[in-house]
Amino acid sequence: MRITPETLHKIAQDTVAKRAKTDHTLLAAYLQGSLLGDSPLLGNTADIDLTLVHTEDVAVERELVRLTDEVHLDIAHHSHKQYRQPRSLRQHPWLGPAVYGCKILYDPQHFMDFAQASVRAQFHRPDNVIARSNQQAEHARQIWMDFTPEPHVAGLDDALNYLRALDHAVNAIACLSGPPLAERRFLSDFPARAEAIRHAGLAPGLLGLLGGPAASVEALHGWLADWHTAYVALPAENAPARLHPCRLLYYQRGIATLIESEHPLHCLWPLWRTWTHLMAALPADSPHRSAWQAAGERLGLVGEAFASRVAALDAYLDQIEEILETWGRENGA
Repeated sequence: MRITPETLHKIAQDTVAKRAKTDHTLLAAYLQGSLLGDSPLLGNTADIDLTLVHTEDVAVERELVRLTDEVHLDIAHHSHKQYRQPRSLRQHPWLGPAVYGCKILYDPQHFMDFAQASVRAQFHRPDNVIARSNQQAEHARQIWMDFTPEPHVAGLDDALNYLRALDHAVNAIACLSGPPLAERRFLSDFPARAEAIRHAGLAPGLLGLLGGPAASVEALHGWLADWHTAYVALPAENAPARLHPCRLLYYQRGIATLIESEHPLHCLWPLWRTWTHLMAALPADSPHRSAWQAAGERLGLVGEAFASRVAALDAYLDQIEEILETWGRENGA
């Protein structure tokens, strides 16, 4: 199958049409994510992000469906209750931007039409913008505060929480000028968001927090090979949705493409983040843990050097909080 944006859009539309014929709880459906952007493909792979809104509570919140090696469906299932008060979604840091920018594919009762119109009204009003960003920053700060002050050798749980804090911190800035950042292009897209608010230095600062200066292209290739070995070792029945087998090439080719790009360090976020989640899904005594541990120690993201990363994160959050305070004041929020 030749993969083009037009082909992917047709698959999305056909998928929703088929579901509507068989699922009588389906109230509405919409398309979101990278497929609505200018560059939906990375490494000639793509996911199709669909959200199906149901009239009843949902038993399964996320569904992954393999279409080809290069393309899969990533389907979120929502209850209509999540959209009951659409005006409040203007300040929701994740669902609000999704509804604002989505493409509605099925909506016979105009449920999503109404929700989207409500969200889009005053979505860019400064008080709504800063509310979305502040929620992200507050989550990041809370995670930082939960890091133990006692001296210890940081391990897997610390690495996971550190990534969560960075995710929220960076999106606090990203949400000032657009939706939250996608995982594979997290580091590629952040510089433009930082530049949009005249704080371009935040982008190299983020690379520093991820240990970028310690990563060579040779090391990145080696880590990707170790990452792949760990991924294929994860039993499908134990895999969380984010690590579903159908996402293997989606990540692998995307990361490899970034390594070969003009900015190879931009692969660090999807590589280290998914690798760390793989370690959380594999047994604690997995033989694949040692390669991850060695890479993390080199990057300063686990081990004895981790304390300095936490201290640097504190300073980064201070800067972000100051930026948000200034932005709100200058924009009358």
